[in-house]
Amino acid sequence: MFILKLSLTLFLSYFFIKLIIKFAKNMYLHYSHIEHNTNKERYIPVGGGIGFFLAFLSYFILFEIDILIENWYIFFSIFLIFIIGIIDDIKDIKPYVKLIVISLSVLFLFIYDIYISNLGNWFGYQLDLPIFIAIIFNIFAITGFTNALNLIDGIDGLAASISIVILILFTIIGFEYNNTLIFTISLITIVSLISFLFLNWYPAKIFMGDSGSLSLGFIISILAVLSLEYIHPVVILYLTAIPILDTLIVMTRRIRRGVSPFSPDKTHIHHILVKFFDGRVKKTLFFLVILQIIFSSIGYMLIDIINRNHNSFAPFIAIVGFILMFIVFYMIF
Repeated sequence: MFILKLSLTLFLSYFFIKLIIKFAKNMYLHYSHIEHNTNKERYIPVGGGIGFFLAFLSYFILFEIDILIENWYIFFSIFLIFIIGIIDDIKDIKPYVKLIVISLSVLFLFIYDIYISNLGNWFGYQLDLPIFIAIIFNIFAITGFTNALNLIDGIDGLAASISIVILILFTIIGFEYNNTLIFTISLITIVSLISFLFLNWYPAKIFMGDSGSLSLGFIISILAVLSLEYIHPVVILYLTAIPILDTLIVMTRRIRRGVSPFSPDKTHIHHILVKFFDGRVKKTLFFLVILQIIFSSIGYMLIDIINRNHNSFAPFIAIVGFILMFIVFYMIF
């Protein structure tokens, strides 16, 4: 029965996305202009996120209404991000408007105790955050990662593939710690994304747009916050490494050049790798997905190491390792 439910979600996601491809003009969705080496122009609709999010939501309405009602505030906050993403896919809105909506959603979740309250155990001491600092930190962390996932959505299949790798680890965490909410949200998001990835694979027939990338980034952020009940915060850096490293590298480079860290450019890791691989999008995609698998695997191993040795130097070594990786990646890219 569970397999049938997943299969229906997979079908609904594919069906909704195909409808969006067909009726994108009627929905006034933006189109992205693509030129390939063959000099053939393609106009690809954005808004694939509408399709896979509707499939995601349909699963909970049809099969897990109890989870939906019990955790309505989580789904409501995700829905707010989804709506602002749709608006941006139809009519461009200012970046600060999106940041405000994401921040308000974070504050809304804060009311219902969905937030990062401490930064874990360091050398035997819990690093608790005062309420005011916690509010600022949560806004910074969640809006930061939500936009980080949005920023890596630059080549066919990348954001969806990286997200699936990340979500697989959260599915495992939810299963191992018997957390139905984490397990179900992670798994259903993966299933919904598989259909999208099939249509977003190079050469893409549709892009996810902000309705997809912002919603997806926010969902992963919520899963990360919920998972902190079981894992050390430093593990999250590894589980979500590629979007975080890419954003940090790009913003550091922009600041050093004396321009705004939020100014758009073509210097993301995937842009550089596409040039390195002579325009081969699939090679770039596979390379970054393999890197994310490696980082996520390291993060998964760290869970057991840190949980078994609460007073050890493991978190400190892990954070130093991540900083060193950032420096190495910055030097390379």
